[in-house]
Amino acid sequence: MTSVKSRNIIFIQMVRSSEVPSIALDTVGCKLNQAESQLFARQFAKAGYRLVTADDGADVYILNTCTVTHVADGKCRRLLNQARRRNPNALVVAVGCYVERARQDLAGLNGVDLVLDNSQKMNLVSLLEESGHLVRPESGSTTNADFRTRAFVRVQDGCNNFCAYCIVPLVRGRERSIPVDRILAEVEQRVAGGDKEAVLTGTEIGAYSDEGIGLEGLLKRILEETEIARLRLSSLQPQEISAELVGLWHDERLCRHFHLSLQSGSNAVLERMGRRYTAADYKQAVDLIREAVPGVAVTTDVIVGFPGETEAEFQESYNFAKQMQFARIHVFPYSPRPETKAAAMPDQVEDKVKRERSRKMLALGRASVRNFRRKFMGKTVMVLWEKQTCGVWSGLTDNYIRLFTKSGRDLTNQLMPVKLV
Repeated sequence: MTSVKSRNIIFIQMVRSSEVPSIALDTVGCKLNQAESQLFARQFAKAGYRLVTADDGADVYILNTCTVTHVADGKCRRLLNQARRRNPNALVVAVGCYVERARQDLAGLNGVDLVLDNSQKMNLVSLLEESGHLVRPESGSTTNADFRTRAFVRVQDGCNNFCAYCIVPLVRGRERSIPVDRILAEVEQRVAGGDKEAVLTGTEIGAYSDEGIGLEGLLKRILEETEIARLRLSSLQPQEISAELVGLWHDERLCRHFHLSLQSGSNAVLERMGRRYTAADYKQAVDLIREAVPGVAVTTDVIVGFPGETEAEFQESYNFAKQMQFARIHVFPYSPRPETKAAAMPDQVEDKVKRERSRKMLALGRASVRNFRRKFMGKTVMVLWEKQTCGVWSGLTDNYIRLFTKSGRDLTNQLMPVKLV
């Protein structure tokens, strides 16, 4: 399960023209969704459309949806309603996982004009043009092509695991991998466009496989055949960690950051969830990572209030998370998803209990972030500066520490050494 807390907006500032339709792209959900939205933005830009922020009241508003929890569902509905209120004449389009799960619900939502599922959204521009919703501009707009400083590169989609709580295999389908040559070409294109960091994303990137090449082989090829300055992975499973894989981190271009899904520190809960490891297996994977990669950030996801979770099991999970000294913990109250095994389980935990357990785990997460950051106080690290907001620049270290500074210089997309204070 991945975080749905942030709302990610992909946009480009283009030369305004009343004859060129404006497009706003919003994203809710995981890094795979973000990678797809970056691709959509490039497709619209190449076709000559003018891309803007959602707040600009675009002619066409497109939301790449998420349905991993009921919170994600609610956020998607709110954003779609806001888009309609912002511009009553806009074409409002919902695409992605929420559509895949509940097409009729979104199609019937007041203000939504068009819904496209996961099998349709990768042809988004052509579908809108062929259906008559958009007319391609005769002369393309100009753009500075400044999408992001970090490129999200889709390497894989789908999942075969069918964990008891997870709807992702039902909306994303079975595992399938992007051919190595296509991934290399995209990374090279992003490098040529000025991106300094590539984040490899997918539903289950540890399951990557293309003609006998797995994730380890893919990383080797990218490092050997491209000039990307930093390479980061999204989420992995503990059973996918091996000495051979972590041995690649002798190359300093690989970011010292592993997002390793935990979900629970209780073996009984892990078994009910259908996870393929124990707490001891998880600890062994983390120990292997930390031994091979000094200064590494290990971040994780934890679900609280899974069906049947007792107070003792929650405390076991809490204690394990505290022991692991994570750099960050994403906390999710369990959310029943239609057609999943867990939704039909007895002993559903009361909402008020889930809220209280979430509060405790979130407090541990905040303490974990503080403790990890303090280890690097006074040290000099490489930082990729991303953007400026209200006069303050923000950027990321390779081990996922968010930094802030004030500067009169333009730091956008600059990778430079910084002393942490």
